[in-house]
Amino acid sequence: MNPDNDAHLVARVLDGHTDHYSVLVGRYQATLYRYAVGMVRDGDLAADLVQDTFVKAYTSLGTCQDPARFGAWVFRIMVNRCKDHLKSRRRHNVPLEEDTAATPEHDSPAVYTDRADLRQTVERALSALPEAQREAFLLKHLEGRSYEEMAEMLGVSISALKMRVLRAREALQSLLKEFAE
Repeated sequence: MNPDNDAHLVARVLDGHTDHYSVLVGRYQATLYRYAVGMVRDGDLAADLVQDTFVKAYTSLGTCQDPARFGAWVFRIMVNRCKDHLKSRRRHNVPLEEDTAATPEHDSPAVYTDRADLRQTVERALSALPEAQREAFLLKHLEGRSYEEMAEMLGVSISALKMRVLRAREALQSLLKEFAE
């Protein structure tokens, strides 16, 4: 068994070598964080959800039926954490934080304002999407996942995911066209 593969690391953690869990966390933390930010639109909350996901995964590690697929298993926990949060949240629109690093210092105030307007429009458009469409869109276009990977992670058919991504794209195009006019 390869000492770097997930199955080996899970087995070592279950055997009491808890320090191996940090390798699993390091391997999947960034992916889970990007997904969570895309879903909840708040970096601090996303970090909390990721931490909560890894705690839940650690305490439930013995229930992971296929340790070789730890990544898909922990991602499913992340999906469920995000869904639980979104269900309990009363507000649906959370503004994007200003991304000052993305704006060069030499840009004019008009360019900066246009970027801020576009950022807000994209945020509103993403927030307006049904949760399932937003989730599929972010996995496909932010994470660069294949439909096969997405189907495995979400437990949804490939054809359903393709339809969700298509509908999300169409809705975003329509909303962003309004911005351009």
